[in-house]
Amino acid sequence: MTQPTSKRRLRTLLGTYPHTAALKSRTLLSDRIELDFTEFTPVWDGFDQMVRHHAFDVSEMAAVTYLAAMAYDKPMVLLPAAMFGRFQHPFAIYNSDRGSMRPRDLNGKRVGVRAITTTTGAWLRGILANDYGVDLDSIHWITFEEAHVAECEDRSERAAPGKSIVQMLLDGELDAVLGERSADPRVRNLFGDPDAEAARWYARHKVVPINHLVVVSADLVVNEPETVREVYRLLLEGKTTSGAEAANPDPIPFGIEQNRPALKLMADYAFQLGLVPKRYTVDEMFEPVRHLIT
Repeated sequence: MTQPTSKRRLRTLLGTYPHTAALKSRTLLSDRIELDFTEFTPVWDGFDQMVRHHAFDVSEMAAVTYLAAMAYDKPMVLLPAAMFGRFQHPFAIYNSDRGSMRPRDLNGKRVGVRAITTTTGAWLRGILANDYGVDLDSIHWITFEEAHVAECEDRSERAAPGKSIVQMLLDGELDAVLGERSADPRVRNLFGDPDAEAARWYARHKVVPINHLVVVSADLVVNEPETVREVYRLLLEGKTTSGAEAANPDPIPFGIEQNRPALKLMADYAFQLGLVPKRYTVDEMFEPVRHLIT
């Protein structure tokens, strides 16, 4: 009698979303692979484990972190499987006790961002520079964490240990903060009505900003391409069977062409911001797996 073939076990890091819930509860299974999950909360706390220590075979990954990893030859390959996307305008805040602010008032100010390479921060800085004329070079950037990719150049000022980004805003040590929200009544949004501004921005660019996608180890792509194909298929099935109402525009697109508009714009921003040494094309990002994605 033929013995069943054992499944390929893959060390996996994914956040918990409607489109990953069935995978993580093991109600959605594959007959070829088994995803062994490691949990980090928030999920991005595990990204440096993938970048620096190759800790996973399959990992969620921030878009900017992937571009930087690509620039410095980290052994991982991007799949066109978005895990998390959103409009970024709600995540730019200031303390109204110190007066009213709009994007044009940022020039020359002290602005906090969690890390210089955070994807939300990169989206917002690109938006501020290109759509609102903000002089990013005039801003004194304060950060709280180092980049996931150690080789990235970081000329920001690091906040003192133990300092909190939103508390520094409330204490007047920062003029504005990118990438955060707060329920404190003193906090206002830099764009005034962020949802209306996001709608106008979308009408202009036809892009939903993507924060996180999925990467697999380069070794897996080279030596086990069918395993990579099955990973992508399983992720896609997780999305299509999640029961979540389809959104239009879709914040978690699957497929190379579906991800092209957001990734092209992010690649432009990342190069403009000096986060990567060249402007990568979307085709370069997906060349290693194009033949595996159907």
